Amino acid sequence: MDDRDAALLRAHEHAAAWLDSLATRPVPPRAGVADVVAALGTDLPDGPSPAADVVDLLATACGPGLTAMPSGRFYGMVIGGSHPAALAADWLTSAWDQNSALRTVTPAHTAVEDVTSAWLLELLGLPASGAVGFVTGATTANFTALAAARGEVLRRAGWDVRRDGLTGAPRVRVLVGAERHESVDLALSYLGLGAPEVVAADDQGRVSVVALEEALADPPSPSDDRGSTSRDLASTSRDRGSAPAPTIVVLQAGNVHSGAFDPFGPAVEVAHRHGAWVHVDGAFGLFAAASPTYRHLVAGYEGADSWATDAHKTLNVPYDCGLAIVADPAPLRAAMGMHGDYLIQSEAGDPLDKVPELSRRGRAFPVWAVLRALGRSGVADLVDGFCRHAATFADAVRALEGEVLHDVVFTQVCAAFGDDARTQDVVRRVLDDGTAWMSGSRWHDRAVLRVSVSSWATTDADVAVSVGALGRAVAATRA
Repeated sequence: MDDRDAALLRAHEHAAAWLDSLATRPVPPRAGVADVVAALGTDLPDGPSPAADVVDLLATACGPGLTAMPSGRFYGMVIGGSHPAALAADWLTSAWDQNSALRTVTPAHTAVEDVTSAWLLELLGLPASGAVGFVTGATTANFTALAAARGEVLRRAGWDVRRDGLTGAPRVRVLVGAERHESVDLALSYLGLGAPEVVAADDQGRVSVVALEEALADPPSPSDDRGSTSRDLASTSRDRGSAPAPTIVVLQAGNVHSGAFDPFGPAVEVAHRHGAWVHVDGAFGLFAAASPTYRHLVAGYEGADSWATDAHKTLNVPYDCGLAIVADPAPLRAAMGMHGDYLIQSEAGDPLDKVPELSRRGRAFPVWAVLRALGRSGVADLVDGFCRHAATFADAVRALEGEVLHDVVFTQVCAAFGDDARTQDVVRRVLDDGTAWMSGSRWHDRAVLRVSVSSWATTDADVAVSVGALGRAVAATRA
């Protein structure tokens, strides 16, 4: 126990020093993989070491190789910093060490998960009867919700995918916007559904409802060249009479480049009219619903059948925590639930019924903590602050004679500074400066500098010094 207490004390000291350094340290790492490996050493020791010494070695070797992602000046990928209440709750989660799969075995976590799920559904304006699964991130949330979708649309077609698998099953059509996030395609691959059918999007990345309706009204022929062409679609259709093909439509809340939102109301109506299940990928954009100022962006999305988001993005809990939400719990339980004679299961249902994992940490603890700490108005203020900072960055880009390539409607800004070579040079110089992290990307066949604002820690002062770094980079490329 002395060894444990010494290690925890040392870990607290190192963690506090790391967090204190975020205000002034450069955002990019100062060491590469090889440097950290050399500092750690590569020989496995023959015998044990004191736990506190192990913590010291880990912290000192890894420190230079850490990116200041929790800093208020990290605008690379959509990554939120850990809110203090969520971070502290996550420390407790590790100390409590609960395998939070079963209601009767871990009643504390199940109670917190039940309360937190109800809060989330209320905050997001989603059906109160919905089921919420706490998973690892948006990719797994998409996978989980789409597994429920796959099972349900096949069930409606008279096929039990859990019992019979996909061999010989009616083909499941999946329609996605041209600018969906690639993690949707990955989830579909995991599910054995192959590449989706792509529907045109507008210049902001929003799916075209006209194109969606045309695609739904004109299913592919049996001779199309998509992955599952070996099935006899015509005979399958005859076997099921005139029933439409099992279909899933995936919509998007928050384009990763423009921040744009699909037109949910008309898109959901069209999809449901054609018998499709509608899933919304809202990795960072789903929480627009929590803000009275930005709720209009998701108008009509509550009519969908499932939703996915990352709590460690806009909601700012530590890694890892995604949320898979399904309006009707039955398809989710049918896809994810399991039974084992040794498991002490509850007639009320268990957390394991809603997620892919049987063994999992208590992810609801930090989500409850951040919601309890912020309250309804605090979450709205968080979202509004991100959007306000994004607008400031957009104004700064224009003042620097750059080009903002889209309507800035949420937390994302994509900018160009002339041709691709100069834009890439600006990105490189910003990262070399170290004050802030702004990522490069490609959008609409142009090199862009991409700013994603998603950390509770970002202040007006952080934005000001980050804009200063951008200004220096742009000026250097002029010279």
